[in-house]
Amino acid sequence: MTTYPPAPLYPGNDAGPSGDGLLRVAPIGPLFLETGGELPDVQLAFETWGELDRDASNAVLVQHALTGSSHVARGASEEEGWWDSLVGPGRTVDTDRFFVVSINMVGGCYGSTGPASLAPDGAPWGSRFPFVTIRDSVRAEALLADLLGIERWHSVLGGSMGGARALEWALMYPDRVERCAVIACTAASSAEQIAFAQAQLQAIRLDPAYRGGDYYDGPLPEAGLGLARRIAHITYRSERELEARFGRAEQDAEQPFGAVLPSHRGRYQVESYLDHQAEKLVDRFDANSYVILTEALMSHDAARDRGSLDDALGAATSEFFIAAVDTDRLYFPVQSRRLAEGLPGNVPLHLITSPVGHDAFLTQIHQLDDQLRTAFFSS
Repeated sequence: MTTYPPAPLYPGNDAGPSGDGLLRVAPIGPLFLETGGELPDVQLAFETWGELDRDASNAVLVQHALTGSSHVARGASEEEGWWDSLVGPGRTVDTDRFFVVSINMVGGCYGSTGPASLAPDGAPWGSRFPFVTIRDSVRAEALLADLLGIERWHSVLGGSMGGARALEWALMYPDRVERCAVIACTAASSAEQIAFAQAQLQAIRLDPAYRGGDYYDGPLPEAGLGLARRIAHITYRSERELEARFGRAEQDAEQPFGAVLPSHRGRYQVESYLDHQAEKLVDRFDANSYVILTEALMSHDAARDRGSLDDALGAATSEFFIAAVDTDRLYFPVQSRRLAEGLPGNVPLHLITSPVGHDAFLTQIHQLDDQLRTAFFSS
């Protein structure tokens, strides 16, 4: 199999002598976009685990969520992966049997071509980076699959935005996807999901440091990106979990009640928690990529240019696994049920039961081990 050079700007890129979990970059050439734009000389960053069979029949594609990366599982570096409990030796997606691939989405900031990448004129793309869709990302991933010699995926799995990409793989390339798992995602972004996303985008765009997206030569729009993350994270957790975990407790010795001036008051624990989540994201993610990927997810609509939703889903030929989180208030289980009902055959809806909310697709994915093994990975 072709070996690609490691991504030069990725922190912690040295994963040791083994190929597992080593970030690589593949040039896929120009990418012509759904809305008419074009990206020349696109590169996709990706990681792999396991060995590809001679007939390439054991290839599994795992798709990351909005601010996720291709680092799904531990590799030679032993750095924790975001789905370690699902992917790895002896896990449900057993890397002793399957060749697992994860690709950083075009427009992101983990090695694939994105707004911080250099345009042909030698300056960062910034505000000039074109609008990309979920379908654009899948088209790019198909070009990478061609380079890897993978004509057909044994299965494609994803949660949240990764679920949207998995679904589009099955609809765009039905002959290339044998099995498809869509977890904590729906057939299209709803009005409420778009509304939450728009508030996040405005938080970034209204930060004076954002400068329309051309900020790479100056201060970063950390305040706007941090606020966007706070808004998003509220939708990622449930009211029940926040109440049980924090209630109205004060943060350490801070006093949120009793200050004469609002600017002098302390924080509640839940406020400190949101501040912490914002700080973590600001340290690792690019604001422009957050905008580009969020807008791609807002555009997610399986029925676009395919007739009705039932027409679009009814044409699918893959075997499907649909799952939701029972307390998810971003992607409601009823929306996942609608997706399942629109697909051919009798596709059940599997539920992760957790007080956490949407993020349980990451933290409680082990609840689906038996169902996924039976459906996809037993033979």
